[in-house]
Amino acid sequence: MSLSLSDLLKRMLEMQGSDLHVTTNSPPQVRVHGHLVPLDLPQLTPAETKQLAYSVMTDSQKHRFEENMELDFSFGLKGLARFRANLFNQRGATAAVFRLIPFEIKSFNQLGLPAIVSKLCDKPRGLVLVTGPTGSGKSTTLAAMIDKINTERHDHILTIEDPIEFVHMNKNCVVNQRELHADTKSFADALRAALREDPDVVLIGEMRDLETIESALRIAETGHLTFGTLHTNSASSTINRIIDVFPSHQQPQIRAQLSLVLEGILCQSLLHRADSKGRAMCMEVMVPNAAIRNLIREDKIHQIYSAMQSGQDKFGMQTFNQALATAYFQKQITLEVAVARSS
Repeated sequence: MSLSLSDLLKRMLEMQGSDLHVTTNSPPQVRVHGHLVPLDLPQLTPAETKQLAYSVMTDSQKHRFEENMELDFSFGLKGLARFRANLFNQRGATAAVFRLIPFEIKSFNQLGLPAIVSKLCDKPRGLVLVTGPTGSGKSTTLAAMIDKINTERHDHILTIEDPIEFVHMNKNCVVNQRELHADTKSFADALRAALREDPDVVLIGEMRDLETIESALRIAETGHLTFGTLHTNSASSTINRIIDVFPSHQQPQIRAQLSLVLEGILCQSLLHRADSKGRAMCMEVMVPNAAIRNLIREDKIHQIYSAMQSGQDKFGMQTFNQALATAYFQKQITLEVAVARSS
């Protein structure tokens, strides 16, 4: 195939796609508004998929991929955008998925974020979680939040990412972004060092294990505004996920700790728009008040949903069903989509 990877990524941008899939015995495919669309090109051979994937890798990345048989990294193409790459082996051949990361960080208005999200960025300390399935725009929301802090506050922002996605230039803040493997050997090492680096705001990528979750709670507890992500679909399931990671004898202590440091949970999902022009974001918002903090501490997580329903007007909270109803009445999504996604 004569096309280079940059040619394929340009094609993806022209199609307003989000991901480029490169695998053997298939033409390159682009995900557009949630659906894969094959390009009008021949099927790729194993040699071609390897050549395309390796064309943007450093020697050390090639070595790590050949050793581990999978690799995450990010890169930028001048005049185009940044991309997050995931390489893996399948049936003995190289395959890759390249996700678009725009150079420009979108504003709260462009993303349609609820007003309460802006207030979470003003918190001096505590834990704020952005959750949702893969491809739901968590990184985009977090980038907008970090950019707001970078613009309006005079702080040190420290991020620990795998890999770095959106690049934040220093505005009113000093921003240090650390990438796994490139800037630190492990998440654990970076998190242990974080408190010695005088941060005000810490962004942890995915909170994927006990050690990372424990570190996030500790960093928030010691007076830092801490952001993290999880692949959970509701505020209640997020709280349960955090607590259930720990052994049973530790869970009462973790519930107490979480009830004190948690400042917000944003659970988001992207849904097909009614006008077929892309996707609309719906977001469940939980901002702990005294009642919710008590429910967390007393292990009454199942009662949080009703507390959120009644806290919409006073505290800016909304359940996912309330977000769906709002999106439907604003004609962003169809009734069929709203009903299919409601719980």
